[in-house]
Amino acid sequence: MQAVILVGGEGTRLRPLTLTTPKQMLPIMGVPMIEGVLGQLGRHGIDEAVLSLGYLPDRFLEAYPDGQCAGVRLRYAVEPEPLDTGGAVRFAAEELGVTETFIVVNGDVLTDLDVAGLVAFHRRKGAEGTIALHPVEDPSRFGVVPTDDDGRVTAFVEKPPRDEAPTNQINAGTYVFEPSVLGRIPLGQRISLERVTFPAMVTDKTLYAWCDDNYWLDTGTPEAYLTAHRDILDGRRHPSFLTSGIVGGSYVLPGASIDPSASVTESVIDSGARVGAGAQIRSSVLLPGAQIGAGAIVEGSIIGPRAVVGERAVLRPTCVLGADAVVAAGEELVDAKIGG
Repeated sequence: MQAVILVGGEGTRLRPLTLTTPKQMLPIMGVPMIEGVLGQLGRHGIDEAVLSLGYLPDRFLEAYPDGQCAGVRLRYAVEPEPLDTGGAVRFAAEELGVTETFIVVNGDVLTDLDVAGLVAFHRRKGAEGTIALHPVEDPSRFGVVPTDDDGRVTAFVEKPPRDEAPTNQINAGTYVFEPSVLGRIPLGQRISLERVTFPAMVTDKTLYAWCDDNYWLDTGTPEAYLTAHRDILDGRRHPSFLTSGIVGGSYVLPGASIDPSASVTESVIDSGARVGAGAQIRSSVLLPGAQIGAGAIVEGSIIGPRAVVGERAVLRPTCVLGADAVVAAGEELVDAKIGG
């Protein structure tokens, strides 16, 4: 089965981390996010996928030059200009040569969705398109999708006020489409699935939805990125690529160096990172090559690749350091974003 993976966004909410790295190439527990997404799809029968690229496309091509990732064959479709979600799907599907039922996935969503169950539901209903739903406490930041008793979508409400949302079931960013959906999207035009294509399918009564309450997380903010790691450290999620290594609530990748007098709590220390004498790392993620000086305190923060935190510096939630950023010795920061 084939899939279109949407990875073209600029990840602006995760800047400065995404100034040099696409969001989907940021590591989760040391593994690029996109590999976890493709691995999940592969376990449900997806054997070929196209990455719909726009922002920093070369980072993906350089990482997977042989066209393979997590056991899935890859193709690449680089948008000549931003085409929004619908335009991106149509453009990428042309590269993939879609002729049968296929999957569309937002590449920045981490989920344990039962993809095979979603496809089976889609086929039972004879749907043209089926949206995976997920229940949330506050649906106001998402597309809300009410359905009738048969699972047919009755409306598509984008980001309603919390007290006006008709349901708490949101668009979870995974879809099953028949090729006919592509005919609804003009090739080369900027079209939104959520605002144009889906409402048209609702009118035609060909759009269904299926709710799955397995793990789901939109990783688009620094807080969510930290949550993605914390959920694994705390045992709320068990990704297949991680078979061992969590010790005392933290995860230290091979090649990292931690001084014996340093303290690391509920954190991830990636390969090549160094933590100096007496430093304290709490509820944080240190990306490859990050350097933490002696006596520094890093709490609830993300330290980018090769970034340097000087001796006795203090970083409180939620600081984000981009690649090669530097925090001077003794400096104290709270909720700061330091570009690389």
